[in-house]
Amino acid sequence: MKFDVKDVSGKTVGSLELDDAVWAADVNEHLMWEAVKWQRAKRRSGTASTRTVADVRGTGKKPYRQKGTGNARQGSMRAHQMVGGGRAFGPKPRDYGYTLPRKVKKGALRSALSLRAGEQKVVVLDKFELAAAKTKDVVKALAALAAGKALIVDSAENLNLARGTRNLTNAKWIAHEGLNVYDVLDHETLIITSASARAVEEALKPRAKEKAVATSLRGEGA
Repeated sequence: MKFDVKDVSGKTVGSLELDDAVWAADVNEHLMWEAVKWQRAKRRSGTASTRTVADVRGTGKKPYRQKGTGNARQGSMRAHQMVGGGRAFGPKPRDYGYTLPRKVKKGALRSALSLRAGEQKVVVLDKFELAAAKTKDVVKALAALAAGKALIVDSAENLNLARGTRNLTNAKWIAHEGLNVYDVLDHETLIITSASARAVEEALKPRAKEKAVATSLRGEGA
């Protein structure tokens, strides 16, 4: 797949050919859904907590005698059916994260990148260098690129870009090592430098065994 390479002013300064296996792969919506669900589960704080019978302060004395009152028998004012009592089966702090297979994560990210590439929403830059960490410089570049809500991907060493982007509500910077499905789908446009695009491609390129399986599946479908 061939992309035009632009500078921060929006001018085309070259072209870049990238692997179809990463940037023009079959879009698998289910894989993307699995990856987004996994990411959102990991981000859950899991701090919800309610008081059980053991946590409620109060006497352990029997409220009234067992028989003769006409009321249902009760053993404690701290029981969950009593006003002010503990909650039965309430939430306690827990970790909602779980393990997602590496192949699923890579396949989902390939699908997300291919989806944006197919929509013509991937902008490849030769470089995104700033003289200083100025937000206005990033805003100017985004306006020239007509990016809208954008995800900017570059090397983690580009600190000026990272600092200049962090105050923006319609743009987010991320290092190419941390590129993920949720952020790609959450932003309208993907802006990535050519060096980062190569690095992402190398990390996501299917191995020989995966290519063989994909080829056989296409053959069965045909």
